[in-house]
Amino acid sequence: MSVTLPYITDNFDSGNIRVLDASDPENIALEIKQDKDSDFYQWFHFKLHNTAHIKHVMHIKNAGQAAYVEGWDDYQAVASYDREHWFRVPTSYDGQTLTITFIPEHDSVYFAYFAPYSYERHQDLIHSAQHHLDCQMQVLGQTIDGRDITLLQVGEVAEGKKSIWLTARQHPGETMAEWFMEGFIDRLLDEDDGAARALLNKAVFYLVPNMNPDGSYRGHLRTNANGVNLNREWQQPSIENSPEVYYVRQKMVETGVDMHLDIHGDEALPYNFVSGCEGVPAWDDKMHQLQEQFKATLLAITPEFQDDKGYDIDEPGQANLTVASNWVGNNFNCLAYTVEMPFKDNILLPDEIVGWNDGRSALLGRDTLSAIYQIVDDLR
Repeated sequence: MSVTLPYITDNFDSGNIRVLDASDPENIALEIKQDKDSDFYQWFHFKLHNTAHIKHVMHIKNAGQAAYVEGWDDYQAVASYDREHWFRVPTSYDGQTLTITFIPEHDSVYFAYFAPYSYERHQDLIHSAQHHLDCQMQVLGQTIDGRDITLLQVGEVAEGKKSIWLTARQHPGETMAEWFMEGFIDRLLDEDDGAARALLNKAVFYLVPNMNPDGSYRGHLRTNANGVNLNREWQQPSIENSPEVYYVRQKMVETGVDMHLDIHGDEALPYNFVSGCEGVPAWDDKMHQLQEQFKATLLAITPEFQDDKGYDIDEPGQANLTVASNWVGNNFNCLAYTVEMPFKDNILLPDEIVGWNDGRSALLGRDTLSAIYQIVDDLR
C-alpha cells in the first residue's frame, strides 16, 4: 500500500514555514522563517494537505533559536479545518525542537502559533465599522509595502470631550491584539449598549486595529517590511523606516491624548496583565492614581485579568521612551498602558481545548470598555 506524501505550504496571507523534509509523515522537518532583514522569528502558519487519518509528526527544528524560547514551554499549537474554529493540538518542546503530533480527520488542516487575523478580516472590520454614524475611517498614510495605515475615529469631537487612543498589533504575530480590538469595536458601536453610548457622550475614540499590516501579511513575528520593531520607534520615527509610527504619532499630536492602551501578546507569560509607564520623567501622583484605578476596575470586571504577574516596573526616570505607552504617557502626561495577553492559556482560568484564543481576546476587549467607562470622568 502506497502512502501519499504530505504537502505543506505557507503561500497565503500571514503564512510562515520552510519545509526541510516531508518524505515521511511521521518525521516531517520544518523551520520558521525569520522576519525580513531581522533576526526575529517565532510566528508560524502553514497548511497541511493529503492528511486525513494519517499520523503526522512535525518537527520545527529551529525553535530553540527563536526570539522567545521560553514561549515554547507548556505551549500547544493551534489547528483549524475551516480557519474559523481553532483548537489546541499536542505539542512538545525538548529545548531545541518544537514537535506537533496530530492525526487529521480531514484532507487539509491549518496550523498556527495563535489564531490568525487575516488582512481580509482586517479590511472587513474597518469597512463595516464605517457604516456606523459615529464612526469615520481615515487613512493616515501608507506602509513600506503600500498598504493603508487606517484609523477609526468613533465619536464627534466637541469641547470638553476626552481623546482616548487604542493601538494594536505593532508586533504583527501578536494576533490576539486585533481580536481584542474586534471585540472592543463591536461593543463600542453597539447602539443598545449603555456604557458605549455614555462613553461616546464623553470621549472620542481613535482606534488603530492593526499598526503593522505589512508584517502581518508577510508572516512576521515582530517587525515591519523593513525589519523594524515599531515599538522601539516612538521617539524618532521616520517615513523611510517606520511610517506606521510616524503617521499615528503625528495624529496623536493633532488630537491630544487623555488615555492610551497599546494592545500586545506575550510569548512566555500565561496571564493577562498590563505594563505601565512608572519610569517616565513626567510620572506623577495623578498618573499613579489612574493606573491603580484602571487595574482595580478591570480586576473587578473579569477573572481573566490579574495584577500579580507581569513585567518589572522601571525605576524612576529609567523608562524606555522609544516604547509606545512610555512615549505617550510621558508626552501627554496621561494614563498609558501596554496590555498583554498570552499565546498559551490563561493559567488562572485554563481551557484545555482552546487555551487563550481569539474569542476570549475579543471578550477581554469588550470588558475593557467597561473599565474605561468607570474612569473616563477622571482622565483630566
